[in-house]
Amino acid sequence: MENQKLLNPNDQKPLPQHSSVVIGVLLCTYNGEQYLSQQIDSIIDQSHKNWKIYVSDDGSTDCTLQILENYKKLIGEERLHIFQGPKNGFAKNFFSLINREEIDADYFAFSDQDDIWLNHKLERSLKLLSSTTDDTPGLYCSRTKLFGNTRASREMSPLFQAPPSFRNALVQSLAGGNTMLINRQSRELLKRIDSDLKIISHDWITYLIVSGSGGHVIYDPEPTVLYRQHENNLIGGNMSLRDRINRLQQVLGGSFIEWNERNLVIINSLKSILTDQNKITLESFEQARRSPMLKRIALIVKSGVYRQTLAGNISLAIATILKKL
Repeated sequence: MENQKLLNPNDQKPLPQHSSVVIGVLLCTYNGEQYLSQQIDSIIDQSHKNWKIYVSDDGSTDCTLQILENYKKLIGEERLHIFQGPKNGFAKNFFSLINREEIDADYFAFSDQDDIWLNHKLERSLKLLSSTTDDTPGLYCSRTKLFGNTRASREMSPLFQAPPSFRNALVQSLAGGNTMLINRQSRELLKRIDSDLKIISHDWITYLIVSGSGGHVIYDPEPTVLYRQHENNLIGGNMSLRDRINRLQQVLGGSFIEWNERNLVIINSLKSILTDQNKITLESFEQARRSPMLKRIALIVKSGVYRQTLAGNISLAIATILKKL
């Protein structure tokens, strides 16, 4: 049975401090000079102080590397490490850090270059994820506050209320990678992904693999990140009507098919890690994608896959009917 948790802020109990636990911050950069300093400052200001920053720069031609070198002098070379990225997209850049043997920590947090972390981000995510047993893969993620030129910081990402699960992960990425914290066990699973396979999104595949393996997934309704919205965002907040229309157009245009195809190739390459129930869910979902309409609908119902919102489930139904899965 999957370990899944949707936090209720009213039911939370105080948890012990974990000041000795080392968190490796995995930060990917590419021409990020405009906002990078604000993000690094927010990491330095974290209430949990035992962290190290590991940066993979994907070939910046602006002042990004100089900014990083300045911070390296400021906080010490033992706390900020800089590597050359693979220059093959943001997802591969993050996974290049996951796979670096010289990176060692107790937990690992993904970081974008242009956000601002609330100062309790690491402390809160660590406390909540620390209930995961030592041999169980664990993943923490949360909501975000949106801010930028056209959005106020009081606006939040959607509040999801259905539990996290593999059945959800097959058709939806639950939360941004910029909110995620994973443990060593989850990292070891991610390292098993063939580096030649195309990854659509590091956060989506992380959710798929951890939930699929029966890992402990925590979705926190309290925001931990100020998620900057600007014209250079690779992935936006997906909050507006225009965002929702764009997502429906992607479904109708075939992008959803391609994303699922790429994810399924990876999941099938690691099928041995799936729980028995999740193998059955995967089989029904894959068979549905290849079946005529009536059987396709029946198999999707059997699989139990779902998205987190009514609008999302409507788009899933449309995709099912039109064979856009």
